[in-house]
Amino acid sequence: MAASVPTWAGAAKNTTLLAAWQSGTEQHIGLLSVGDSSWSVQRSLVVPTRAHGLWAEAGGSVLAVARRPGDWLLRWHPASGRTQWHWIGEDRRFNGHVISRTGSATLWTTETDLDTAQGRIGVRDAASLEKAGEWATHGMDPHQLLALPQAVGDLPAGTLMVANGGIPTLPETGRSKRELGRMDSSLVALHPANGELLGQWRLADPFLSLRHLAFDPVSGTLGIALQAEHPQSSDKAGAPVLAVWDGRTLRPAEGQPPVAGYGGDICAWPGGGFAVSCPRANQLALYDARGVWQRALAHREACALASHDGRWWLGGAGSVLGTQGEARPTSAPLQLDNHWVPVA
Repeated sequence: MAASVPTWAGAAKNTTLLAAWQSGTEQHIGLLSVGDSSWSVQRSLVVPTRAHGLWAEAGGSVLAVARRPGDWLLRWHPASGRTQWHWIGEDRRFNGHVISRTGSATLWTTETDLDTAQGRIGVRDAASLEKAGEWATHGMDPHQLLALPQAVGDLPAGTLMVANGGIPTLPETGRSKRELGRMDSSLVALHPANGELLGQWRLADPFLSLRHLAFDPVSGTLGIALQAEHPQSSDKAGAPVLAVWDGRTLRPAEGQPPVAGYGGDICAWPGGGFAVSCPRANQLALYDARGVWQRALAHREACALASHDGRWWLGGAGSVLGTQGEARPTSAPLQLDNHWVPVA
């Protein structure tokens, strides 16, 4: 545990991002202050293994969950340094993401049943982090989940959307991918009160794994970042890294050049459309709300991505690219994980 400086709000024009990273041999979560030309670590906490999904709570606390197959869930209070840990049961593993809804006493986590390899949504008490129940995700390898902020098609606001990555895994093989011919990736809609299946959609290409989600309020569409698992390297390299869902259909991006078939993170682009980070191609891929390719921005090891209030931030190997231009670190660069979240 370490706090690099006693104050972390930064200058008025700076933005605070909740992030996860590796520094040396240690894994961290923490708060980064990003300005026009530089960024710095303001608070950090060492965690046992690599963190993945992050969530900023209304009261100033934050949630973090271990990368799949993970065994810990954490609430951290950056101002005081107080922590609250939860360790999952031996027959389940966290799949890297947690969310809540403002004013709700419930958290949702994506999980895997180790006995059956089937996906589960853990329904958890927000105060204690303990599991109160669980729902089927109707697939394997559930990854990110998102509550719709507004009605889409026939689905009301609050509907829980879940990306089933569809990759078969076994407890003894951890993250190793086996029997990819059995892949069954899908997007599902669940009722937020009882987990009832309200809809399920699949892409025609079974080797495209649906991973991360972002909602575009301008068009009212959901963007899903994809990761290709094709047996042939040429098919993987040219595969789309975005799919879009409008409440009726799920379709892959159109007109995209090869970007190595790996979408690291996704956000809604200010003004409409989607951006997908492509760390293996060192690019940020930009699309309109229909999933039609627009252009790319170069950024080395582009990965952690976020947008808020008309601004955007993209983390890479040594700098932050965004609305502010390019900001460089004030100390040694960090190896950022896939995600970060604006908190101020």
